[in-house]
Amino acid sequence: MRDPLPPGLLRRLAACLGGDALLTDPAERLAYGFDNSRRQAMPDAVALPTADAQVLELVRACRAHRVPIVARGRGTNTTGATVPVAGGVVVSFERMDRIRAIRPDDRLALVEPGVLNADLQVAAGAHGFFWPPDPTSAPYCSVGGNLACNAGGPRAVKYGAARDNVLGLRAVTGAGELVRCGAPTTKGATGYDFTRFIVGSEGTLALVVEATLRLVPKPAATRSLRALYTDVAAAAAAVARLMAQPVAPSMLEFMDGDCVRLAREVGGADIPEAGALLMIEADGDADTIAHAVAALSRAATGPGLLALDVAPDAAAREALWSARRKLSPALRTLAPGKINEDVVVPVSRIPALVDGVRALSAEFALPVLAFGHAGNGNLHVNILYHPEDAAESQRAIACMHRVFDLVIALDGILSGEHGIGLVKRDFLPRAIDPATLALMRAVKATFDPDGILNPGKVLPAAD
Repeated sequence: MRDPLPPGLLRRLAACLGGDALLTDPAERLAYGFDNSRRQAMPDAVALPTADAQVLELVRACRAHRVPIVARGRGTNTTGATVPVAGGVVVSFERMDRIRAIRPDDRLALVEPGVLNADLQVAAGAHGFFWPPDPTSAPYCSVGGNLACNAGGPRAVKYGAARDNVLGLRAVTGAGELVRCGAPTTKGATGYDFTRFIVGSEGTLALVVEATLRLVPKPAATRSLRALYTDVAAAAAAVARLMAQPVAPSMLEFMDGDCVRLAREVGGADIPEAGALLMIEADGDADTIAHAVAALSRAATGPGLLALDVAPDAAAREALWSARRKLSPALRTLAPGKINEDVVVPVSRIPALVDGVRALSAEFALPVLAFGHAGNGNLHVNILYHPEDAAESQRAIACMHRVFDLVIALDGILSGEHGIGLVKRDFLPRAIDPATLALMRAVKATFDPDGILNPGKVLPAAD
C-alpha cells in the first residue's frame, strides 16, 4: 500500500486548479491509469490544468512533497510511458487544447500540448500549411504526446519527425522552473539546444506548456504508387534503390506478404497476392510531379517486381492508405497477443533486417510480421502469440530479445517513434554505452533534481 497524498498537497492543488480540475474519486482516476501498452496503475490524483501558471504551481507543490508527476496526452502510446507505476499525480493536458496562434508569414503555429494533431492539421490547412508528424493515431493523439515520444509517421521520410518540426518550447522543469528554449526561427546558434533534449524525453525532463511548431506549405500535387514484389527481399532491395536516388518520396511504406493478405482480407484493400508491397508517394509542384513519379518508378523497378501501378484518383489512394492504417489492429486476428517493436536500421540494411526477422519467425515458430516506414529504416516488427500458452509466450519474449540483438548488430536503434517508456527501459543498456547513459542520467538530474517526473521510465536504474 502506498501512502495517501498529504492533505496539505491536496488542498494546495485544489486551490491552484479550482473547480472540477482535481480528480480524487477512484472511478475517475482509473481512466487515467492506462495507455495503449495495456498496462495499468492507479494514480493518487489527476490534475486538469488550463494555464501555464497552474502547471508551474502544481510542479512546485508536488516537488515540495516529493510526489511523482506523470504528464499525459491522450494515452495512445504503446510503451507504458504514461502509466503511473509510482502513483502520484497524473497531469492530463486535455483542457490545455488551444491553438494560440498560426503565423503563416513565419510558417509556424503556437499551440498548447493538449491540441489534437488532427485539429492542428485542420487549422493549419486553412492557411495552406500542415504539420508533418502524422502517426496512425493522428485523429485523436495530442501534440504534447507527439512531442513526448518524437512521433513520426509516413511523412517523416521527407519532412522529418516531431523533433525536426519543433522550433521552440515553453516548459516547466522538475525543479519547478518555467523555461523557454528555441526561437520562432528556423536557424539558431545561441547556446545549447534544449528543445531537442525535451522532445522525445517522454515527460522525464519537463512538462511542455507551449510549443512553437514549424509548418510546411501543402503540396500542390500528390501521386501514389503501389509496387508488388515476389518476396520481401526484392521489396527491401527496392527500398534501398529508392532512397539512393535524388527524388525523395514523401512516403515510402513496406508490407510483407502476410500484411498484404491482411490488408486485403481485413482492411478491404483491392490488392493482388504478393510476397511484399511498397506504397510510394510523391508530392510537389503540379508541373514537376510527373518527373518525380517517373524517377520513383524507375527506382522501384528491378528483380522481383510483379506490378507497378499509379493510383488513378484520390479515392483509390485513400483506400490504399486506409488499409495500411488498419494493419496494426488487424494483426490481432492472427493471434490475440502482439509485441510491436518499432525498430530502426540504416536504410541500406533493411534487406538484412527483413531476412533476419524471417529467420527468427522460423526459429521460434511464431508469426512475425513486418511493415512500416521503410524510407526511414523504421519497421514495425510484430511478434504474434497466444498469451494463454505459457510456452508460446516465453518464445515470444525470447524472440523479442533476439530482434533487439539483430537491430543493434545492424547499427540500429530500439525505437523510431514509439519511445522507450517502461516496456523497453531495461533494454537501453544494450543500445547505449555506459558513458552516454551516465550523461543522460546527469541531464535528468539537472532538469529534475528530485526525480519526480515520470519515475521509472526511459532510463534504467543505475547499478
